[in-house]
Amino acid sequence: MSQPLPLPALHASHAGTWLRDANGATRGCSKGEAVMAAADTPLLMMNAPLVANRLGYPDLNGLDLLELFAFVHPAQFCVPTPKGLAHALGLEEPGDDAEVPLLLQKAAGALVATCESAKWVQREGAWSTLQSLARLRWPWAGVLAPHVKKPERAEKWLFSRLPEWEETPERPQPAQVLIEEPEIEAHLERLTGEGAERREGQRLFSRNAGSVFAPRDRQKRPHVLLAQAGTGIGKTLGYLAPASLWAKLSGGTVWVSTYTKNLQRQLRRESARAWPATRKDGSPPVVVRKGRENYLCLLNLEDALQGGFAGRPAILAHLVARWAAYTQDGDMIGGDLPGWLGTLFRKRGIAALTDQRGECVYAGCPHYRKCFIERSARNAAQADLVIANHALVMVNAARGRDQGGRPTRIVFDEGHHVFDAADSTFSAALTGQEAIELRRWIVGPEKNSRGRRRGLAARLADVASYDDAGGEAVEAAVEAAHALPSEGWLGRLAEGAPIGPVEELLAQVRATTFARDESGLEAGYGIETETAQMPGELVEAAGTAAQALAAIRVPLLKLAGRLEAVLEDAPDWLDGQGRARIEGARHSLAWRIDLIAAWEALLGRLGGPADPEFVDWLQVDRNDAREFDVGLYRHWLDPMKPFARVVMEPAHGLMMTSATLTDRDETGPDWPHAIAASGAPHLELNPRTAQADSPFDYANRAEVLIVTDIRKGDIPAMAGAYARLIEASGGGVLGLFTAIRRMRAVYGRIADRLARAGLPLYAQHVDPIDTGTLTDIFRDDPRASLLGTDALRDGVDVPGESLRCVVLESVPWPRPTILHCARRAAAAEQEGGAKRYDDRIIRARLAQAFGRLIRSRDDSGHFIVLSSAFPSRLLSAFPEGTPVIRLTLEEALQRVAKGVGTAEPQVAAENDAS
Repeated sequence: MSQPLPLPALHASHAGTWLRDANGATRGCSKGEAVMAAADTPLLMMNAPLVANRLGYPDLNGLDLLELFAFVHPAQFCVPTPKGLAHALGLEEPGDDAEVPLLLQKAAGALVATCESAKWVQREGAWSTLQSLARLRWPWAGVLAPHVKKPERAEKWLFSRLPEWEETPERPQPAQVLIEEPEIEAHLERLTGEGAERREGQRLFSRNAGSVFAPRDRQKRPHVLLAQAGTGIGKTLGYLAPASLWAKLSGGTVWVSTYTKNLQRQLRRESARAWPATRKDGSPPVVVRKGRENYLCLLNLEDALQGGFAGRPAILAHLVARWAAYTQDGDMIGGDLPGWLGTLFRKRGIAALTDQRGECVYAGCPHYRKCFIERSARNAAQADLVIANHALVMVNAARGRDQGGRPTRIVFDEGHHVFDAADSTFSAALTGQEAIELRRWIVGPEKNSRGRRRGLAARLADVASYDDAGGEAVEAAVEAAHALPSEGWLGRLAEGAPIGPVEELLAQVRATTFARDESGLEAGYGIETETAQMPGELVEAAGTAAQALAAIRVPLLKLAGRLEAVLEDAPDWLDGQGRARIEGARHSLAWRIDLIAAWEALLGRLGGPADPEFVDWLQVDRNDAREFDVGLYRHWLDPMKPFARVVMEPAHGLMMTSATLTDRDETGPDWPHAIAASGAPHLELNPRTAQADSPFDYANRAEVLIVTDIRKGDIPAMAGAYARLIEASGGGVLGLFTAIRRMRAVYGRIADRLARAGLPLYAQHVDPIDTGTLTDIFRDDPRASLLGTDALRDGVDVPGESLRCVVLESVPWPRPTILHCARRAAAAEQEGGAKRYDDRIIRARLAQAFGRLIRSRDDSGHFIVLSSAFPSRLLSAFPEGTPVIRLTLEEALQRVAKGVGTAEPQVAAENDAS
C-alpha cells in the first residue's frame, strides 16, 4: 500500500478553501492565505486553472495531480475531480471538501509508487521524457526523479517507436447484393444477443434500413430513406444490422455520419457487436474518421519538442509525446487524449499540435509513413464501417483526394443536423482571419514568426527548380499574396490605416457595418448588415480586391497545371514519395483555387442585383468589446441544393435518421417538410419514410412544468429559480441558456450558495474545462449540476440518476439574423408561412432539449421552462402523453422535490401567447 506524499496540499471550491500541511492537519483558510501559501512553496492541487478561478488568482501554479496522471498513465481516462481521481487510482473517495487535500497526498503517493512498480505498463519512454521535463523545470520533475529508474538500455525516440502504415491494393467495387428482410431480422437478433428484449420498433426500423443497401436502378438516383426513431428504439443496432450484413456480403464500405463526438464514441462501442477489433490480417474493420484538425501532427510535435514551444506549452508537448506512444489512433479531440489536458496549459497548445491550417506537406514530411491521419485514411479505405461526422462526409464528397474512397452508402445519424452541416460546408466567408491564413499558406514565415510554416516556395522547391514555368508561377503567387492582410490587420482597421486592397475592403466592410448598426450597443456580440444599397467606396474597394484575388488565383491555376504536367512526364528523380507529395500539393491547390473563386463570386455581386439562391451580408465578429474578425459572408438560401448534387447524387444508398427528423404540430408528424428539407426533391426523388415511436412511458416518467411567474429579463429572479430548483432536486440539473451572458450572470449568483449545500455547479464558458469533460464530470456525480448553451442541448447523453431535471431559461426563439430572416421570408410563401417556419425551429430545439431527460427505460424527471408566455402551439414538441403543467415556481418546487408520478398531473391551460 502506497503512502501519502508528504507535501502540502490545497483544495478550493465554491464552498471554501482548505490547506493541509505536509504531515499535519487540514484547516480551512481564506483565499488570500491560500494564494500566499502557493506563492511560497509548490502545493499539491488538482486542475490548477480551476483552482485559480476559484481563488481569483490567474497566475497560480503548483504540483497539478492531473499533469502527473497524464505522465504516469498516458491515454488513460480519468474524470478530473477528486472523486474521479480516487476511482481511477482505486482510492477511497473523499466524504467532503475538507478531506480532499489528504486525498491529493494519497493520490500523489499512489502515482509515485506506480513509477517504482514492475507492473507499470507505460514505463517505456518515461525516463527520457522526464529528463526533458526537468530541463523545462516541470514542477513534478524533481519529485519523480528518484522514483523513475534509468533503463539499462537507451530508450528509443518516440518517432522511431511508432509503427509505419503499409500501402494496400485498391479495394474492388462492392458486389451487387440484395439482403432480404428475414436475413436482417436474424442478424439483428444475433447482435442484440440471446435473451434480449424483443423490440418490434427496432425490428421494423432495421428492415426499413435495409432498403438503402439495394442495388441502384439508375445513375444519380440513390435509394433514400428518412427514418424517424424515438429514443429507446435502439436505432444504432437497427441500422448496423443491415449495414454489417451488406458489408460482409458485398465487400463494400458503409459510412455512418454523426453530428456529435459522443455518438461517435457510442457507435464505436456498439460496432463491437458486429465486427471484431481486428481482422485476421490485423487490419481494423471499423475506423473512426475525423477532419485533419483532430489528429496529432507528428511534424508539429517534433518542432515543438525541438524548441518550437517554450515554457509551459513545451511541457504540454512532452506530455502529448508520452500520449502519442500509447494512443489508439492519434485523435486529440474526443479520442483517448484526456480532454482536460490542453486546458491545464491555458494557451491553445493542443490546436498548435494539429494540422489546423492545411499546411501538410504529405510525402515531404519525414514522418509521413507514421502519420496518424494517413493511417486513418488508409484504414478507412479498407474498412467495412467508417464512423465520421457530417462535415467530413460532405467535404470528402466535395473534394476528397481519392475518388474511389468517397462514400456511396451513407447513414446520417442525428439527421436533423444535416441541414446545419450543409449550411456551413457549402458557404463562403471572405474574412480577415481566412485571408491571412491563405497568405501564410502561400508566403510562409514572415518577420519573426515561429513554427513550421514553409510557404509554397519551400514546399515545392525541387519542382520549381526542375520546371521553370512552375517556379515562375510560385513566384507570381507569392508576390500577389502580399495583397492579402498581414499581422496586425485588425489594429490597422480600427485606426483607419489599412494596407493593401483586401484590408481596404475589410475597412470599408467594418465602417459600413458599424454605420448601419441600430443596436446602440458599444460592447457585446457581433453585428451585421445586408449587402443592399452599398456605398460607392465599398463597391469600388470590392472591385479592386477582386482583381487582387484574381492575381493570386491565376498563377495558382498555372502551378496546378505544371504539377500535372510533371506527373505526366515524370523526371528520373521523381520517386513514389515525390509523386505522392505533388498529388497532395495538387489537392491543396485545388481547394485554395476554389476558395478564391468563391470569394471573387461573392465580391462580384456587390453593388449589383442579388442572386435569389444566396444570402449575402457583412459582419463584424466581437466577443464583448473585443473585435476578432471582419468579413463578407455568402450562404445558400437552401444548402440542401448543393448537398443533393455533391453528396446524394453520387451515392447509391443514403439514410437520414433521428428522434426528431420531423416536426410535429397538432395534426401530427410533418413528413412533407422533412422530405423537402432532405434535399431529395432537388434530384426529383421521392424518398421512403419510416417511423418508430419511442417505447418509453413518458406519461408516467416525465413532466413538463411551465413556470409562469418569472418575469423575462429578471436575472435575480431567474438565478433564484435555478438555485431553488437545484436544491429541490438535490442536483442532477442540466440548465440550458440561449445567451452566454445570462448564463454567466446566473452562475455567478448561485455557485457559492449551492456549493455550501454540497451541490457542485459547473458551467460552460466559465470553468476552464472543455465541454466533453464537463459532461463527464456531470455524469460522474449525481449531486452536480451543469449550465450550458446549444452544445449541451444536442450533445449530452447522461442516462440514470445524474440527470433528472432539465431547466430552460426561456422559450428558445431563433435569433433574427440576416440569414434567418431571409429563410423565414422564403418560407412565407409556403403553407403556414413564416410563423410556422419559426415554430418548427423552436419545436425542434425543445424536442432535442427534452430528449436529454429520458435516455433509458428507468429514467424519470422534470423538464422545466421558466417562461410566463409559452405558446400552446409549441407543446406538440413533447412526446405524446407527456403531462404539461402551467404553475408557479413554488408549485414547481414542490413537484420537483416529490419526484415524478407522486401527484395528479394537470392539463396545461390554453395560452396562445407568442
